[in-house]
Amino acid sequence: MQADRIDTPRVGRAFFAIALIGLGIEHFIFGEFVTGRAPAWPESIPGGAIWAPLTGLAFAVAGAAVLLGRRARSAAILAAVLIGAWALLRHIPVLAAAAFLSPAWTGAGKALTLTGGALAIAATFPATDISRRTTLRKLTNLRGEFMVAGRLCLGVFLVITGIQHFKYTTFVASLIPAWFPGNAVSWTYFAGVALIAGGIGLFIPRTARLAALLSGLMVFSWFWIVHIPRTFVSVSDSIAVFEALAVSGIAFVLAGHSSEDERQRRDSL
Repeated sequence: MQADRIDTPRVGRAFFAIALIGLGIEHFIFGEFVTGRAPAWPESIPGGAIWAPLTGLAFAVAGAAVLLGRRARSAAILAAVLIGAWALLRHIPVLAAAAFLSPAWTGAGKALTLTGGALAIAATFPATDISRRTTLRKLTNLRGEFMVAGRLCLGVFLVITGIQHFKYTTFVASLIPAWFPGNAVSWTYFAGVALIAGGIGLFIPRTARLAALLSGLMVFSWFWIVHIPRTFVSVSDSIAVFEALAVSGIAFVLAGHSSEDERQRRDSL
């Protein structure tokens, strides 16, 4: 399968949009800001009860906008701002107090990926109101920069989770269904290597397309094999099913963009 034979950006956007809608609904179900695994609402600040459903509605509407292609760029940027401000930035003090590559790094990595990924999704849609040349308008209409942000954020996350497969081998192996053929530990090591390779591949423009495509396919396979069966096991698992769909969608969008860049380079020769 090659990225230039299928409309990977369209598939990726659909995956991301459905995931965003699902995560938004879970804000209502769990009463928490689950998108990007944000730290708990500070007890000293009032308003926590309304913040979860309010942002959940925002994510659900943003996901629908991306899915339908209506004000999609603005909707994706809104999602990136919300996740970046309320999840990613709030993870920083948590990481400062946590051990290196502890589980806290996983949550922060997901927030990083969703933030950068939402920007990459935004870049696939037409620029908005190009007649207005304000600084803010120029920023929201960025394309290449948003794609690079998405590529680097996903790459960092894949490398982190890949290393964690070796650090937390027993836990990761326990997630693999008993019916799946082969040794669970061996599959854990294989996945760890694949994640690290995929992350490094995303850092290199020449290998970014293949790395994004293969990483997207790998994570999407886990969506079916690992996350769907575990949806009702715990709150974390029910969130992870949409996170996996979002990550695979982001990877497919990046694969399509890298394939387009590769064609443009060939045409210019």
